[in-house]
Amino acid sequence: MFHAFILGLVQGLGEFLPISSSAHLIIVPWLFRWQDPGLGFDVALHWGTLLAVLAYFRNDIWLLAKGFVHSLFKSTRDLQNNIYQKLAWLLIIASVPGAVIGKLLEEKAETVFRSAPLIAITMFSFGIVLWLVDRFSTKIKNLDHITPRHALLIGVSQALAIIPGVSRSGSTMTAALALGFKRADAARFSFLMSIPIIFGAGLAKAGHFHDGVTTPELVIGFITAAVFGFLSIKFLLKLLAKKDFTMFVWYRIAFAVLILVVYFARK
Repeated sequence: MFHAFILGLVQGLGEFLPISSSAHLIIVPWLFRWQDPGLGFDVALHWGTLLAVLAYFRNDIWLLAKGFVHSLFKSTRDLQNNIYQKLAWLLIIASVPGAVIGKLLEEKAETVFRSAPLIAITMFSFGIVLWLVDRFSTKIKNLDHITPRHALLIGVSQALAIIPGVSRSGSTMTAALALGFKRADAARFSFLMSIPIIFGAGLAKAGHFHDGVTTPELVIGFITAAVFGFLSIKFLLKLLAKKDFTMFVWYRIAFAVLILVVYFARK
């Protein structure tokens, strides 16, 4: 139960902060020599963070759903001036690369990409990329200026997160910053993008829901991931209204160093 709580916390924070939930879900049990909880528990954690983003952005999601439906009919279609109609389609476009590449590399994601040294390298290198882009990008655009090209490029960056340590939220926010978007707008689009990808990841593994863990452990993991996921979204959006990503860059570097120290100490 304690392990379920800790891993739920890790997923809730890591899914939305640019620190890679997948890396932490691999490394935390590895560090403490815990048994792998299995795919079923992974599904519960994903559904928890899905609930968090649905709850936080419930009003936006309702408007996006209405916008999507209205965009299907000529009489109500206004993709140029209605931001929610436009965003609904751009979120669909942005989700395609991650879904395709995730399916193609699914086997490697469960085996080759789980190496501790590889995770340390990706944590460090993509942390530096985030810092450089955050420091030197213009950060002048809001979501009114997003185009299909922007959405596709951000979607391609999301696909990189199949490698643990890259971070889905980190890669998408980095891409949005590189394209000139403000920090808070980059984060908002990243969080909305997470809905179909988290739903898809959970759905793909739904058949393993009761594998390896008890129902109380699933419930603890689900609730913890949902609560801390909600809090992490709220925290990051508030933080980025005033500050930059530096604290997350330093955390990624420190975590990468910790992984390598433990890895070589155990050799």
